Amino acid sequence: MGGVAILARELGHTVSGSDTNVYPPMSTLLENHGIHLIEGYDPGQLVPVPDVVVIGNALSRGNACVEYVLNNGLYYQSGPQWLHDHLLQGQHVLAVSGTHGKTTTAAMLAWILEEAGMQPGFLIGGVPANFDVSARKGANQFFVVEADEYDTAFFDKRSKFIHYQPRTLIINNIEFDHADIFADIASIRREFHHLVRIIPDHGLIVARQGDAEIEQVLAMGCWTPVEFFGATDCRWQVTPLTEDGREFEILLDAEPGGIVRWDLIGRHNMYNALAAIAAASHAGVATGESCTALAGFKSVKRRMELLAEINGIRVYDDFAHHPTEIQSTLQGLRHHVGEQRIIAVMEPRSNSMLRGVHKESLAAAFADANYIMLFQPAAIQWNISDETRALSGKREVFTRTADIIERLVEVSQAGDHIIIMSNGGFEGLHQRLLDRLSLYAE
Repeated sequence: MGGVAILARELGHTVSGSDTNVYPPMSTLLENHGIHLIEGYDPGQLVPVPDVVVIGNALSRGNACVEYVLNNGLYYQSGPQWLHDHLLQGQHVLAVSGTHGKTTTAAMLAWILEEAGMQPGFLIGGVPANFDVSARKGANQFFVVEADEYDTAFFDKRSKFIHYQPRTLIINNIEFDHADIFADIASIRREFHHLVRIIPDHGLIVARQGDAEIEQVLAMGCWTPVEFFGATDCRWQVTPLTEDGREFEILLDAEPGGIVRWDLIGRHNMYNALAAIAAASHAGVATGESCTALAGFKSVKRRMELLAEINGIRVYDDFAHHPTEIQSTLQGLRHHVGEQRIIAVMEPRSNSMLRGVHKESLAAAFADANYIMLFQPAAIQWNISDETRALSGKREVFTRTADIIERLVEVSQAGDHIIIMSNGGFEGLHQRLLDRLSLYAE
């Protein structure tokens, strides 16, 4: 929604918006674009009547502003519908979908097109460091969008990505998530097939080979050419040249396509890059040119973002909130740091995590961490200590973030890597920890 607001401002509209607990980097971005932020949902902000009220999917019946809109017959739309109607018409939309890796892959794709001189527009659910904005309208026909399967609004229960009508579609992976929206994996599969059904026959689907759920989605019917990536028997392949994923070779039709050398780590990012390169090829960018562009890619804020190094202790911020993401992130870091200690701090904040959907696979996701500190929020519906007994001896569970910080200060030492994983603000733990560590800086 913040990205949609920025796009509306770029189109020349006067924009204001309301939310609760808006935190950086989005709050800073909005303010820098001249967008007035209103804390809370006082209906008085809708006087005088705006031309359109764009309602995000976090709001539902009972919200004061929503009720005012309905009672007074104000014109309203969802964010994805507004984007479709006002910006995406006539564009070559390149959409990046999947349970994991959407934000990073979309940022890679936008950067490749940018380096190719295409000046793409984009809407990404994070802030790519190469652009320092999460959205822009662009100056050409290409528009990159992070295509989320989450529902659109309280009045439109279709997945957001249905509105984007892409010509090029990446499907990175499909797993069960968003338990507050989807009853089971079959429900998610159905939404992805709705998306596949609207890709034109002159478009392209770039899909991860070997993902059983993707295979089922495509088997439900597909009218668009598909190019698979990732496995040794498909068109787009990748060969790691270093264990930590900082150097790898791209193969196209089993022929060398180029080598990527960059600062990102983790094999999951190699596959994200492979998908982005394949999609960029459909937009006319040569594989070697894409590899060169990715050498300058700086990732996305809150994706293994190094916040600071204090007294030899490196502190990272990462958005991982699903066991698959946690495991991939920690594996990448382990391959990068060798035997140095990794201290993982995790807040189970997503609806799926709070409901315990992934509780049985959570402990195994931390295999590459030396110490694990888990936060038990009041809203959680299961007991973290009980479900992570397998980690006993190297994990602690806390109900207060202040206690996590004190424990981190106590146990961390030079050479350690502290990675904080949350898809929210985590009560400002990141900066509070840096402030405490700085008290002991030499």
